[in-house]
This record gives sequence, structure tokens and C-alpha cells, in this order.
Amino acid sequence: MIHVTLPDGSVRQYEKGTSAMQIALSISEGLARNVLAAEVNGEVWDASRAIEADSTVKLLTWNDEKGKSTFWHSSAHLLAEALEDLYPGIKFGIGPSIETGFYYDVDFGDRVFSSEDFKAIEDKMLQLAKQKEVFERKAVSKAEALAYFEAKGDEYKLDLIKDLEDGKITFYSQGNFTDLCRGPHIPNTGFIKAIKLTNVAGAYWRGDESRKQLTRIYGVTFPKASELTDYLKFIEEAKKRDHRKLGKELELFAFSEKVGMGLPLWLPKGAALRQKLIDFLQKAQLKNGYEPVVTPHIGHKQLYITSGHYEKYGADSFQPINTPVEGEEFLLKPMNCPHHCEIYKTKPRSYKDLPIRFAEFGTVYRYEQSGELHGLTRVRGFTQDDAHLFCRPDQVKEEFKKVIDLVLYVFAALGFDSYTAQVSLRDPENRTKYIGSDENWALAESAIMEAAAEKGLPTIVEYGEAAFYGPKLDFMVKDALGRKWQLGTIQVDYNLPERFELEYTGSDNQKHRPVMIHRAPFGSLERFVAVLIEHCGGQFPLWLAPEQFIVLPVSEKYEEYAQKLLESLNNSDIRGLIDLRDEKVGRKIRDAEVKKLPYMLIVGEKEMESGTISVRKHGSVDLGSMTADEFRDLLIKEITV
Repeated sequence: MIHVTLPDGSVRQYEKGTSAMQIALSISEGLARNVLAAEVNGEVWDASRAIEADSTVKLLTWNDEKGKSTFWHSSAHLLAEALEDLYPGIKFGIGPSIETGFYYDVDFGDRVFSSEDFKAIEDKMLQLAKQKEVFERKAVSKAEALAYFEAKGDEYKLDLIKDLEDGKITFYSQGNFTDLCRGPHIPNTGFIKAIKLTNVAGAYWRGDESRKQLTRIYGVTFPKASELTDYLKFIEEAKKRDHRKLGKELELFAFSEKVGMGLPLWLPKGAALRQKLIDFLQKAQLKNGYEPVVTPHIGHKQLYITSGHYEKYGADSFQPINTPVEGEEFLLKPMNCPHHCEIYKTKPRSYKDLPIRFAEFGTVYRYEQSGELHGLTRVRGFTQDDAHLFCRPDQVKEEFKKVIDLVLYVFAALGFDSYTAQVSLRDPENRTKYIGSDENWALAESAIMEAAAEKGLPTIVEYGEAAFYGPKLDFMVKDALGRKWQLGTIQVDYNLPERFELEYTGSDNQKHRPVMIHRAPFGSLERFVAVLIEHCGGQFPLWLAPEQFIVLPVSEKYEEYAQKLLESLNNSDIRGLIDLRDEKVGRKIRDAEVKKLPYMLIVGEKEMESGTISVRKHGSVDLGSMTADEFRDLLIKEITV
């Protein structure tokens, strides 16, 4: 017999070789009908896989993230099966689950493929799903795996197998389709009741632009047709809020092929919004003891060799800039932290000087693959609201807690009230990706965990998500549509101070090494603005809106009155403009609504004679007549709140 510990702490006895599905059946048939997979000792398994020893077991359903991920990965295999049936001879790359469904990379050869083909594929997938094909796992040797895909002529699978260790290779089959896969999968295709292919794009094999571009087909599936209906409504709302669409309509930013892909151009209104965010955070930072610094957009290559950034990112970043001096090379700045380390070293530091907090809105550059670029959320040049705190070991936790307070202050001011703090730690299976001693990593990890606990943050732990130089606390924010975004980040770093030989003189008159805290509440201004646009649908908080009101004279006879009104309000630090177009006032109101201007001030004969304005709020809310002073007080009160 084996002992199985369930999530509620209860322990049950089962025969050796019992599966998670059998455990579910022993609890209730209703539960078993909904089990997609199981988490056995922290690892996700097929529900049918035999459990041979004492284990902790969690049964996974659609309501669990790992259950949903398994469902979507199995759906990728169903997509591949349908494609192979409809397009014999095609070849497959990879087909993982992603946060919003799944995709599969496919080589169609000479065939032309487009979204017009989606309907036929969806129909075939539904047909196969109804057959309730069982996903069967089979362990194979490396030689067997190579032989199978050599016979099939699929060079992409052969390329993957070369990197796999013999004895750890598995195939999964359902129906007439077999794939190289480590799993796990749902019990059978019958769980999949609703299917929608969502997009088609190009993707270079293994992300290498020198290799063949495959066709990437995206999709999403659900266990109920009603959930697909809800999802399609969600997608329509997301399209309305797409920051690329709203950014163009609101004249916030643009891109130019001549300037370069992934290099945003901030238009006047976008620059004003961006500057308001900078001013807001800068004011908060000054109150909290931060000192502004400015560093160059480039640095000597040796700087990034010392920091470790060149070793980790150099091959995938912008290539070195050669100067007229032979052998002299500079890099576009990929990070601000090495520069701030050098600022710290400009003079001797005492234990009494610490903590020191350097802050910079520094623009950095990273060469993202063209296929990965996406509006402002994935760019090649972006500005980080970067700060680096240098402190004594006994100050780390307290400083970390103060940074948490600052991040939460930013979120509250911008309406992000749903978030989770993700503790990002090293991958325990692969330490080669990281620098520094185990001792320093342990100190850094414990400081983060303790600070988060003492602040009462809702946290989750993710292994393998740490920065290469230290663990971090990433804030995962939910927007108005329930989507998760990684925004603010705080990192504890014992390693860069060692690499740059940073020191301070302690109370014992001996030299000591400071600890470094990296933090960025926004993360990057570009990404933050993109998320903010989609969160609020372009209707920014009044204090942040580039233009807070617009004056709409009903005819040219009232333009002089409108101009005086505009000047009076602008002089009170309230931002607005005037619409002097020769258009009917109804058209002016509709255009102001489209541009999401918070307030419309309509002036005509009645208003001019009484010295008032007719106020309309965005969203067709009529606030009636008031004086300019009353309107100013209304805005100031809303901004203050």
C-alpha cells in the first residue's frame, strides 16, 4: 500500500500503482469527470499514470492553472492531428500551451496557408474531439525516437531530439497522431467541447532569424461552448482597448520603419502623459530619499563584461559599436545598474552614508526578435524607472519593505487594485544560468520572503524566474479585463557589488561589501503606458490625462468668450484645449467623446450672457451649468481624490 496526502492534509491508503484518476473516483464520480491531470509531489502528471510510492497529490481541473495549461497543450496536439489529416506531409515544430491558449509551429512546405483555412481545421478538430481519443504515453529510446522521425522526414523533431537525454524521451499518441512530448495530457480528446483558432503568424525555428520561418497557428479551447461565447465577447472588448489602436486614435505614440522597428516615437500628447508619470514618481522618490542621477546611452564593452550582462545577453543584443580607435568597443546600454555601480564608486562610502538611493529614468536597448515586437509592450528601446539602493546587510529587509510601499502607492494612484506578488527564485535544476555563491542567494531569497510576509502581500513562488544576479519580487497586476501583466519589480543583489568591488567603511573601521536592491515600480514606461491604456480603455485618471477638458463654442460668435475661458483655466494648471472648427456642436461633442476627453465645456449665447459654462462629462453625462470657478474646484477635487 502507499499513502497519498491530499491538499486538505488528509492521508488515504491505496494500492501501489493507483492512478490519480482512480483516486478521484474513490472520492466521487463527479470529481473524476472533471479531473484533467494531477500534481504529484509538485510535478504535473497524466491522471492515468501509476503512482508507485507515498506522494502528495492534487487533482487538477479546469479551474486550476496547471489543469488549464494541460488542457491547452493537449489541444495543440489535437490541432496537429487535424492539420496532418488535412495537409498530409506537413512538418511540425513545437506546440506548447501559453497563457491565452496554445499554438503550434508548422512547416506547410509550398502550400499557402491563411486564416481563411481556420473553419475547416476547427471542424476537423471537433470531429476528432468527439471520438474521445485517449492520450497514450510511451517511453522510447533516443535511437527509436530518431528512427521514427527520420522515417517521417520531420527534421524539426530530429533537431529537438538531438538535445534530449536518452532514457528521458517520451512519445504521446492520440488517434492516428504521434508526437515527441514529455506531457502531461488530459485523459482524452472528449473533454474539448469548443474550439477557436485565433491568429496566424510567422515564427523562425528556435527563434533564429537565420533559420526557416514556420507558420505559427494560435488557438484556444474550452470544456463548455458557453465559455467560448464569453471568451469571444472578451476578445471584442480587448480589441476596443488595444493600446496600439487607442494609441493611434488618441495621438499618443507612433512607429516609423525609417526610424526602426521597436523604437517608439512619443507624440506631443503621449509625451505629456509620459512626463506626468515621471513627475509623479520623481516627486514620490524625492520624498523617500532618492537622489536623481543621469547616465549615458552607451558604455564601454568592458563595463558589461564586468557586470555579467555581456555574457548573458551579448549574443542576442545590439552588436558592439566600434570607434576610430582600434579594438575599442562600446555597447548600447542594456541595463542602468552597471552605471550606477560606477557612480557609487566615485568616492569613499561610510556605514553612516548608507542607504544610498540612486534613481534614473534611463533608456536602455535590447535587440528583440522582430516577430516578438508588439506595440509598446515589447520594444527595442525603452525607459526604465530604475533605482539602485546600496545598503548594509542589516538594512536590506527594511529598505525592501519601503520599496514595496512605493510600488503599492503607484498602483493605488493608477487604479491597479488587483495584484499578486511573485517571488521569483533560481531554477534548482540549472544553476549555470546564475552568478554568485549559494550563500548570497540564500540571504537574498530569505530577505525577500520575510519582507513580503511582513507586508502581508499575497504571494506565489516561481522557480526559474530570477534575474541572473539575484532573486526578485515581481508584481503581477490584473487589468480591467482580468488579464495578468508583470509590472513592478524589486530585486536583491549580492553579486554586482562583488563584481564591481563596491565597499563601505564599517563602524569597526574595516571594509565591507554593500548589498544592492534594484527596483522599478513601472518596470518600463513603454510597457506601463500600454497596460494602463488597456486597463482604463484610454480614459486616464483625470490627473494624468494629457488634456482634461475641451471648450466647444457653438459658433464663431462665442469664440472670444471661449478663448478667455480657456486661458483662465489653463492659468490654474488645468490642461485643456478649444475646438474652433466650423462644425456643428453635436459633431464636436461626438469627436470629443471618441478622443476620450474627460470634460466638454459648451458655450453659447446663454452661457456668455450669464458668465457660465455648460459642462458635459465623458460618457454622455450632463452636469448642467456652472461658473468657471465652480468647474475649476470640481476638477481640483477630483484630481486630489
